[in-house]
Amino acid sequence: MKKRLLALFAASQEEYLSGSKISMELQVSRTAVWKHIQALKEEGYLFEAAPRLGYKLLSAPDPLLPADLLPLLATKRLGRHIHCFDEVDSTQNAAHRLVREGAPEGTLVLAERQTKGRGRLGRHWHSPKGKGIYMSLIVKPAIPLHLTPHLTLLSAVALCRAIRKVVPGVDPGIKWPNDLLVRGKKISGILLESSAENEALQYIVTGVGISCNLEPEDYPEELKDKATSLLIESGQKVSRSLLVAEFLLQLEELYGLYLEQGFGPIRTLWEASAVTLGQRLTVTDSLGTAAGTAVGLDDWGGLVLKQADGSERVIYSVDASENAIPASQPAQS
Repeated sequence: MKKRLLALFAASQEEYLSGSKISMELQVSRTAVWKHIQALKEEGYLFEAAPRLGYKLLSAPDPLLPADLLPLLATKRLGRHIHCFDEVDSTQNAAHRLVREGAPEGTLVLAERQTKGRGRLGRHWHSPKGKGIYMSLIVKPAIPLHLTPHLTLLSAVALCRAIRKVVPGVDPGIKWPNDLLVRGKKISGILLESSAENEALQYIVTGVGISCNLEPEDYPEELKDKATSLLIESGQKVSRSLLVAEFLLQLEELYGLYLEQGFGPIRTLWEASAVTLGQRLTVTDSLGTAAGTAVGLDDWGGLVLKQADGSERVIYSVDASENAIPASQPAQS
């Protein structure tokens, strides 16, 4: 049925097909036609529906395959070994398994769908099939274990730069430490998981989720006011392969800069893209609850808050609730 339906759209030469015509051609009910269209949309096909006209097929999914991705890569190490899955529980879990099996540095894991995708603090990552980028990258950096937070911030900067280059008109900002927002809505999250032995860093799995070609109806009700996609923001379907390739290039270049010059340049780039700075935050960590204005990063990647009494407090790991202050109204310390 799927092949027959797609054949009808191919023969329509990008014109609308009415529900009644499809129903007659396939000898199924119009309700069945609607269900088949919805099933195709869940696989990544993009349709336009118009009253009295019917459906028009706008684009087919672009599967993430090594054969498509490798020619786009300009990196020397990252992404040179690729594992693509139709479905996994989590690309993070798959990457950890591959490390145990001897996967080299730079190994990339991609999935069309995750059943148990996760973000920071154990949160679920919404992963509809074929609509987003769900990937994990294995790296084995020669840095001390306590400096791994630098790589979280570095990854966020790399992804910001990649999106700006691949998707013109979309300008993401970074919410500390690693969420990317567009117009206040989340478009991407980054999760780093490290493995150490005797206080020595063995490897890091960098997990990245990007909402690429999700439409408004792809989001559950509880996420519609909190999340968005590159398609929604740009009005155009995004090449997932091209975005993955650009992100890996930006990541490799920034990591080289980090090894040469330390955290300073990365901190400057992160702060230039941050939406957190200048906002008043209320945070709770092991030291209790505090309120203040985010003013920058410290040398270890912690977020510096300036409190009402003028003192500073550094936050390293917390779920901060933010109260945005317009740029034209500087936060009062």
